[in-house]
Amino acid sequence: MSGIDWQGMLIGDEPPTFLLEIVIRTVIIYGYTLALLRWLGSRAIGQLSTVEFLLVIALGSAVGDAMFYPDVPLLHCLLVVTVVVVANKLIDLGIARSKAVEQLIDGRPEQAVRNGVVCGPFLNGATLGTSELFQQLREKGVRHLGEVEHAIVEADGVLTVFKASRERPGLPILPPWEIERPAEIDPDDTDRLLSCMQCGQTSSPTATCAHCGHDRWTLAVTTGGRCDD
Repeated sequence: MSGIDWQGMLIGDEPPTFLLEIVIRTVIIYGYTLALLRWLGSRAIGQLSTVEFLLVIALGSAVGDAMFYPDVPLLHCLLVVTVVVVANKLIDLGIARSKAVEQLIDGRPEQAVRNGVVCGPFLNGATLGTSELFQQLREKGVRHLGEVEHAIVEADGVLTVFKASRERPGLPILPPWEIERPAEIDPDDTDRLLSCMQCGQTSSPTATCAHCGHDRWTLAVTTGGRCDD
C-alpha cells in the first residue's frame, strides 16, 4: 500500500489551492449557465425535446471540463455556453413563428391506431415497433385493440390513447405476446370473428387481411374473453 500515490490519485498534480479554484470555477459557470437557461424560458426546462436533448449534451461537455481542468480558460467555456444557448433560443423562436420549422425540428404526430386497427403508414414506418406500441397500450390499460378508437404518437414520442365509447372485438395484446402468443387460427377451420395478427383488422374468416395483406389470424376477443363466449 505504501507505493500508492494517494495525493496524485485524490488531488492530482495541482497544488491543494486548486481545490478552491474548482469551487470558484463551478460557481461562476453554474451561475452563468443557470441565468442563460432562465432566459431561455420554461419550455427548455419543462420538456426535453430533440433540441433540448442536444442542449443538455452540449452544455454538459462545455461546462464539465472547464469546472476542473486548469488548462481550460473560463472565457472559452462561457463563450461556448453562450453560443449554444443563443442558438437554442433562435431555434425556439423559429419554432414559435413557423409551422414548417416546428415540424422540421420537433417532428409531427403520427396516428398509430384508428378504430381498433393499426394504421398502414405506421406499420411501414419506423416510429415504434408493434411490440412497443402494444406495450404502451397495455400501460394505458388496453387489453385488446378493439378498445381503442384512436392512438396517436405525439411529436414528443408520447402515446395518446382515446378509448372507444363502445367496445368492439379486437386483437388481444394481453398477456404480452412474449409471454403467451395468441394461437394462430386457420380461417378455413372456423366461422368466428378473426383478428389479423399484424394490424388487428377484425373480420369474418378470409384468406388474407384486406387492410395489410397479412395471412395470420387469431380469434378476436372482447374484454370479457373471446367475442363469441
